[in-house]
Amino acid sequence: MSALNRPPISRNRTRAALVGGVQIGGGAPIVVQSMTNTDTANIAATVAQVKALADAGSELVRIAVNTAEAAAAVPAIRERLDAMNCRVPLIGDFHFNGHKLLSNYRECAQALAKYRINPGNVGKGSRHDPQFAMMVEAAIDHGKPVRIGVNWGSLDQDLLASLMDENARSPNPLDAPHVMREALVCSAIRSAQFAEALGLPGDRIILACKVSNVQDLIAIYGELARRCDYPLHLGLTEAGMGSKGIVASTAALAVLLQQGIGDTIRISLTPEPNGDRTREVVVAQEILQTMGLRHFAPMVSACPGCGRTTSAFYQELADKIHGWLRAQMPVWRGRYHGVENMTVAVMGCVVNGPGESKMANIGISLPGTGEIPVAPVFVDGQKTVTLKGNSIAEEFEKIVLDYVRATYGGEPAGPHLRPEKKWIGIKQS
Repeated sequence: MSALNRPPISRNRTRAALVGGVQIGGGAPIVVQSMTNTDTANIAATVAQVKALADAGSELVRIAVNTAEAAAAVPAIRERLDAMNCRVPLIGDFHFNGHKLLSNYRECAQALAKYRINPGNVGKGSRHDPQFAMMVEAAIDHGKPVRIGVNWGSLDQDLLASLMDENARSPNPLDAPHVMREALVCSAIRSAQFAEALGLPGDRIILACKVSNVQDLIAIYGELARRCDYPLHLGLTEAGMGSKGIVASTAALAVLLQQGIGDTIRISLTPEPNGDRTREVVVAQEILQTMGLRHFAPMVSACPGCGRTTSAFYQELADKIHGWLRAQMPVWRGRYHGVENMTVAVMGCVVNGPGESKMANIGISLPGTGEIPVAPVFVDGQKTVTLKGNSIAEEFEKIVLDYVRATYGGEPAGPHLRPEKKWIGIKQS
């Protein structure tokens, strides 16, 4: 088959798991999730960040439950969110003392929609199985699903040592990185099988095997998908800050998603000091949207700029429109069905500007260096108005809003949405 006739991505078949009403796997849309970095015992700060992440589009939010104070705060966090009509499911992230917290704080165990269990951090030696069992039994008692999340940095050392010894005795031993990858996959699958043996239904288990190396992540998840049908949580752990974290996460997840692997994703970005935690949600959404797997908000196309576009006006307008569209989405999602599929083009000169603008639902072609200082607007491929003057940005924003209301809300269209209508905005003084 020609690459030009490539069919849509075929998703890997997995079981369906429900997390507070959100389906993961079983052919459901890939779910975006995130995690707070507040002290969970600080109820106000945690509620505020969960709400911000949910408003940005996070469909699940994980919180650290690491102390008695944090566990005691969880029911109040859930109540405050519910009072704000923020129904996003909360996931409890447990390590080391999770068996005690789930046993001692039953209201916390009930308020959470899912538990994250790291089999490498539930206890060493003879304590491992009983403490893991206590956490699974809490999930059974409260009817909750679990994510068994294995991590490169906290891999079960007993299992790793056993596999290393076995490999050393083999006539054709594998290299150490291969054995490490195998240990991650084995830890996840064996833990899931143990959980099922304890009585946890198989459709309440989600698996993850996180590492910080792109090629390792691709290899591990490819093998994990081959060996089991549990829903898979994708994420490059400790991805890093800024462009490095975004690029590394995108490089790893795009390969796996293209192969149909992955049912929920989280982008583990290190925020810059006082940075916005919601950035990881936006990056996750944009990975899925640019790959055509889901739509979350209108997409804005903009040219990169060159010597023909010495003015930065189109860059500023593209940035303003992009931010404005995202800011509207918490309200628009419920009011304008399908608006997330809208495309907008903000172009900088005549070379590709009119063509790109015609291919978007709404596009504007701004003048480049030496061009006539006017900006034609195209609506669904047809030129409708020409803007000029000092208020191009504001006038274009109004046109976009009118288009949303008319196209996705069934409201009457304004005159500037009609083809071939010549209309001039506020004139330059």
